Amino acid sequence: MAAKPQQKKSGGSIKRKTNPSQKSEGQVSNFKKTKLSSNPKNSKFNPQNKVGSQPSNFPKKEYQKPHGEKGEVEDSKKQARLRSKELAQARKKIRKKHYTLEQELALLWEKMRRRNISKEDRSRLVSEAVKKMQGKISEIARSHIASRVLQTCVKHCTQDERNAVFMELRPHFISLASNTYAVRLVTKLLDLASKEQLAEFISSLHGHVASLLRQMVGSLVIEHAYCLGNASQKQTLLMELYSPELQLFKDLVTMKQNRLEDIISKLQLQKSSVARHMTSVLQPILEKGILDHSIVHRALLEYLDIADKFSAADVIQQLSGPSFVRIIATKDGARIGMLCIRHGSAKDRKKIIKGMKGNIDKIASDKFGSMVLVAILSVVDDTKLVSKIIIRELEKKLKELILDQNTRRPFMQLLHPDCSRYFNQDDLASLNLSIPSLKGEPDDEESNEQDKDGDSDGDIQMNEGGKKDSFKRRQELLVDSGLAEKLIETCSEMAEVLLKSKYGREVMYEVAIGGSDGILHPTLDEKLLELYEAIASIAAQPKVEAEEHILEQFHSSRTIRKLVIDCPSFATVLWEKALIGNCAVLAKGHSSKVISAFLETSNSAVKKLAEKELRPLIKSGELSLPKPNESAMDK
Repeated sequence: MAAKPQQKKSGGSIKRKTNPSQKSEGQVSNFKKTKLSSNPKNSKFNPQNKVGSQPSNFPKKEYQKPHGEKGEVEDSKKQARLRSKELAQARKKIRKKHYTLEQELALLWEKMRRRNISKEDRSRLVSEAVKKMQGKISEIARSHIASRVLQTCVKHCTQDERNAVFMELRPHFISLASNTYAVRLVTKLLDLASKEQLAEFISSLHGHVASLLRQMVGSLVIEHAYCLGNASQKQTLLMELYSPELQLFKDLVTMKQNRLEDIISKLQLQKSSVARHMTSVLQPILEKGILDHSIVHRALLEYLDIADKFSAADVIQQLSGPSFVRIIATKDGARIGMLCIRHGSAKDRKKIIKGMKGNIDKIASDKFGSMVLVAILSVVDDTKLVSKIIIRELEKKLKELILDQNTRRPFMQLLHPDCSRYFNQDDLASLNLSIPSLKGEPDDEESNEQDKDGDSDGDIQMNEGGKKDSFKRRQELLVDSGLAEKLIETCSEMAEVLLKSKYGREVMYEVAIGGSDGILHPTLDEKLLELYEAIASIAAQPKVEAEEHILEQFHSSRTIRKLVIDCPSFATVLWEKALIGNCAVLAKGHSSKVISAFLETSNSAVKKLAEKELRPLIKSGELSLPKPNESAMDK
């Protein structure tokens, strides 16, 4: 196609359309020139350039400070910074009454807190600092820097100097307990206080306990004083949370009546009035989430004893969820947790278990937290949820958990529930605690379905324990979840370590006999036979002088002995693989208890199996049967 002729404009000249993004040739060349000149590498005086570079012996010019506009600007900036710094210090001197003193104390503090300083030098510096602060301690204790200086001085000063600091701060304890910086100084003073000073401090808290517990900072001081105090002083602090009447008549209460319900009955007070006052005190604490302190746990536990149905249900709902983990680290907090699990609805239990996710191993390792897991395994009917969160996390660290006194408790509860051999009387009593106002609360038909799937319609509906049959719940958690199979495999792999362990041997014994009520039989009989062979193979190893044989070791010999008495199938495997033909050698030392157990068992087949070889040893006096009172396994 032919090109279209360009149209002429009215002026007669033809103009081409130009792209606005393109620049003229002159502009481009100017731009390149400026870029080249601004780059030091392109300069002809740059020694790196081959052309125009100066020789190495070229004399260097000395640097001279510019006297032009640039130098004047730099000087003015420095002067401005100095002036602003001086103004800031002047403002601090006006705002802070003891600003100069704090600067002097900071210099002393840097010297006295060194590790390589001698005791004499530190004592001298501390005494100098205390003298400088004398008469002004209550004022400078609220300062960020001076409060830390005071802490160091209180830690390293003499007793007379410490007493002087205590006396000067005594009228200001309440205000200092609420201060962010002074609270650490107060707790340090309590740690180093004498019995008289601690009693004086606790008496100064009269009328302020409830208000301080509602503060994140003040609650630290109350908790610290509560932990340091004796039983009488703890009761005094708790009285502040109960009711005004109890504060007036606290002298009439003895330490025998340490429960709130007993105190109310002795003083003939109205339970509803005390409950209303405690609600007004504890509700703000719960709303602010101040749940880490043992004094709060104790007060909540007493409150649940006297609270009505709806108030108790409200507390359980507030404690359910992620905050539940924070209250179960103390004895009273763990009991509150067990009450929440026992009386909580299906929705509350679901929130509690989901809030534990990721912390199961830490909870299991705690002395009190492990009992909360035991309560969940004993009560909650939603076994799918429990298996998904609790059982799966326990399986990840199974080898470590079954060797510890606390962490083995959930496994022992599934294998042999509520056994006094593994749980003391206090633990068993805590599992049976209940809230009086919610005790025996009837359940609707819908509640059972809600427990199965873990859902709830949100209504207040309390359950006292689970509805599911306990054996069926154990079977679903232990066998159906696969935990039992992994337990047997772990016991086979760690047979020698577990048998020689003080607490691991108990797990080994319960697994080997198949658990209480034969819960592992007959599903896992083949796996149990592998476990018996693993133990027998270790017992069949010859004795070595450097190592203690498994039949001679204190814990393992007693565990194997009891397994021989209580588990005929294990006794048969052990006899055939390890003991037959070796009884004459093993009839000495602790291993003789294992040998004689074959004649003590009530199983006639096991007796008949070993009688032929053991009777001659008894007649010759090489083997002696233990007395009847010694036949039980040593705990």
